[in-house]
Amino acid sequence: MEILADKLRPTCLAEVLGQQHLVGSNKILSNLVKNKKIFSMILYGKPGIGKTSIAYALVNELNLRAKFMNATSNNKSDFDAAIAEAKLNGELVLIIDEFHRMNKDKQDILLPHIEKGTIILIGLTTSNPYHKINPAIRSRCQIFELKELTKDDIIKGLNRAMKFLPKIKVSTEALNYIANLASGDIRFALNLLEVCYYSSEDKQIDLSLVQEINNKPAFFHDANEDGHYDVLSALQKSIRGSDVDASLHYLARLIEAGDLDSIFRRLSVIAYEDIGLANPGIGPRLMAAIHAADLVGLPEARIPLGEIVIEMALSPKSNSAIMAIDEALNDIHKGNTGNVPNHIKTTSPDYKYPHNYKNDYVKQEYLPANLKNRRYYQMKPNKVEINLNNLHKEMKGEK
Repeated sequence: MEILADKLRPTCLAEVLGQQHLVGSNKILSNLVKNKKIFSMILYGKPGIGKTSIAYALVNELNLRAKFMNATSNNKSDFDAAIAEAKLNGELVLIIDEFHRMNKDKQDILLPHIEKGTIILIGLTTSNPYHKINPAIRSRCQIFELKELTKDDIIKGLNRAMKFLPKIKVSTEALNYIANLASGDIRFALNLLEVCYYSSEDKQIDLSLVQEINNKPAFFHDANEDGHYDVLSALQKSIRGSDVDASLHYLARLIEAGDLDSIFRRLSVIAYEDIGLANPGIGPRLMAAIHAADLVGLPEARIPLGEIVIEMALSPKSNSAIMAIDEALNDIHKGNTGNVPNHIKTTSPDYKYPHNYKNDYVKQEYLPANLKNRRYYQMKPNKVEINLNNLHKEMKGEK
């Protein structure tokens, strides 16, 4: 039996939920369809936000021959067969799910055919392709990041789905609860709606029925319907504000929702944005805690996560690093770059090698001439940065 999520698979980009930065009017993918052209690409983002839907919509609208495969379940002979089919027909769009799990042998098989255009690749992945995908494949593909679906996107998808479910009636509270519980995953929302529908004798779905089927606390939901991002924001602001108890409260809410990936990502940002150089050892310690939490899984993951959040909240804070890199990026965005000084270019004979000098330091200019004396980093008065600054002055012979 075809599941509801498959029945609702978009046949064109206009039916895709969200992703207006890619499929909206005059946006990249819409214009590809308009111009009847497609290129190899990688679509990446969280599960259930439309990667597969966009791939299917593209090939359907362009009326292209396509084959759907999975990097883990399809073996080398399957890919050989797909290549043979592509050669026979002149071109084949190969949609490969879980592309980040594709081993090097399979990638090497595809590479020359992607290069020639015999195979048009659409790789689907939940992992950042800049970290997980072979650079040789990556350089031959356009990379598009999909954004998380909003609650309104999910409700729109649920309302569309109800047309396929005769006599269904869903209360506003139940609809909002399903949308909140989905955390941006439309597949999850549709599957839950379908289970509720077939679990109800009269096809009337209210909040109590949804909670009876899935009573896990909603990732978004509380008495005030705070959003997922509000809770993550509250966690960051509580740690930044050095409030240990509030930090643990928001961590607990996120742990109860079970989305460890969001916790890992946000804590990684906090470690470098808010604690930074005031406690540079926090980054490696956080990575160790994340590894331990990932290794043991829930519920034990709460232990290393609780410990590291307490340490992060109690830690001294500094945002000097993020302020410095943002200032440098601001110059780049304004076009304030200039030429690399001749004496530090790759083949320069005039470069002074600092390790040949006292204290491993020699005075020479590193910034482009038009940025001479530009200062991005501004020290914060904490023990670590004061010590680093003093060591820097001592190295330069200024102390």
